[in-house]
Amino acid sequence: MEFHQLKTFVAVAREGSITRASERLHLSQPAVSAHIKSIEDRYDLSLFERTSRGMTLTGDGLRLLAKAERALEAHGEVLSEASRLRGTLTGRIRIGVGSNACNPLLETLLIRLADSYPDVEIRTQHASGRETVAALRGGAIDACFFNSIDDPEPDISAIDVDQFSIFLAAAPGTVPCTQPLDWARVADLPWIYPQCSSCCGRATDTLFLRHRFRPKRVISVDREGITRSLIVGGIGIGLLHAETAREAEARGEVELLHELSQPVRVFFAHLASRDNDPILALLRGLL
Repeated sequence: MEFHQLKTFVAVAREGSITRASERLHLSQPAVSAHIKSIEDRYDLSLFERTSRGMTLTGDGLRLLAKAERALEAHGEVLSEASRLRGTLTGRIRIGVGSNACNPLLETLLIRLADSYPDVEIRTQHASGRETVAALRGGAIDACFFNSIDDPEPDISAIDVDQFSIFLAAAPGTVPCTQPLDWARVADLPWIYPQCSSCCGRATDTLFLRHRFRPKRVISVDREGITRSLIVGGIGIGLLHAETAREAEARGEVELLHELSQPVRVFFAHLASRDNDPILALLRGLL
């Protein structure tokens, strides 16, 4: 659950109204409604009853509210402690970056650190998501951004910082864009995706299970830029992250055949054994 969604849920619960919550949060009413719907859809919960008097918490909503308020309180304590340490916190943190989708988050973090904590030095290294998590466990890095469709393992302390969709794409005219997609036809084409435990690899395996087929030929590529070039060149169909897919579609390079139902989550993580590290606590608070 995204932190801004949690904050919106608590505001609606306290105000009993989408309108008043939107005024309090300085958000539009559709944005507030979208935050609540996202939580309900993701966890298959009904948090509010919509009545003529406003928004009334359901039983599930009441149980979640108490924990949500404690989470907001803990977040406030982290920010207060970070403020107390402002100007005095020093040290070096090595951060791994598992994909291009994580770069905007890293850039935001570096800007915020430079503004408020200039004595905290950040060193970064890029690798695949699997290599990044392995480096974290091996002590080569202190924290990382990585993508996954699954929850992190218990030894990893992680927070959700973003999510994105994955699209199945093809060069224009390669496959008829029918609804539903002709899966028997696409099964005969070469598929371009990473055959490993990356987010795209796992998502593709889930897709194959759902539609009960395996492609006859796979071109295993673990770099999205290469995957895009091969798709545009008509070598096969493949998977692209949403931002890349939409850009390529806008340029007329690809057609988007199918959006995978399970979004990819972007995590900021470190070892659970380092939960009390002051610099890592600062980074969590900034994010």
